[in-house]
Amino acid sequence: MSPAHSPTVRLRRLARELRRMREESGLSPEDAAARLGWSRSKVSRIETGRTRAGLTDVAAICDLYGVDSSVRAGLLQLAKEARQRGWWTAYADVFTGSYIGLEDEASLIRQWEVQLIPGLLQTEDYARVVISTGRPDLQDTDVIHRRVMARMARRTLLSRPDAPELYAILDEGVIRRPIGGRDLMRDQLDALLVAARRPNVTIRLLPYSAGAHAGLEGTFTILSFPEEVDPDVAYVEGTAGDIYVESSDQVNRYTLAFARICDVALSPADSTELINEAKERLSHD
Repeated sequence: MSPAHSPTVRLRRLARELRRMREESGLSPEDAAARLGWSRSKVSRIETGRTRAGLTDVAAICDLYGVDSSVRAGLLQLAKEARQRGWWTAYADVFTGSYIGLEDEASLIRQWEVQLIPGLLQTEDYARVVISTGRPDLQDTDVIHRRVMARMARRTLLSRPDAPELYAILDEGVIRRPIGGRDLMRDQLDALLVAARRPNVTIRLLPYSAGAHAGLEGTFTILSFPEEVDPDVAYVEGTAGDIYVESSDQVNRYTLAFARICDVALSPADSTELINEAKERLSHD
């Protein structure tokens, strides 16, 4: 699906606009709920994007806040687009959060990775090992295969005509850890070098020699979007659950951390040289 029609981001924008209109009207969530004949939780779910507002819901909200016809038409269009299906819904059993929809809309993806090759840059064999080893609860080979195929479908994001820019900084340990054995890892490093030649992909390494740095707390991703009305989102993935950071202060913290990591990372050219060195070592050790 074209990022101009990403339902996840459209839902996020609609929720933000509806919340802003309520606040400008001077109504509390409880007041708005009472006047609409809804529960307080319904207003909250719509304003946080946890529930997709229907066209009748949006029309009722517009009536309550007295918006003009052009604003009303724009909000109804957002509601329609938010209910469309993105390509990832075919893998709804795999992509259970909203990250993929946000990633699909992004114009810039800044990623700091400390353990693994980023998913957008993984080979099929590498992804299979990561998924099967990282999820010991998954015993069904068909389930593992489907997850791998979903990840491969996701990789096409970087090669489509309106592809985002990926700026990835990897800890040196990522290229040193022989995931799946020497041959598999050598192929993955080769694929990483090929990806680094793409005009929209920048890969840099943070060497061991950097010592203490701003990324010690772990992996994170910052997504930026083509339209200024959509603020950046920071995303932190973990075994206990995924965290989406949207407040400007918190996002700024991750943005600053990424900039500080950049300050001590190797240049793209030096990073390529180190990746090549690691690949050659796998061939001869």
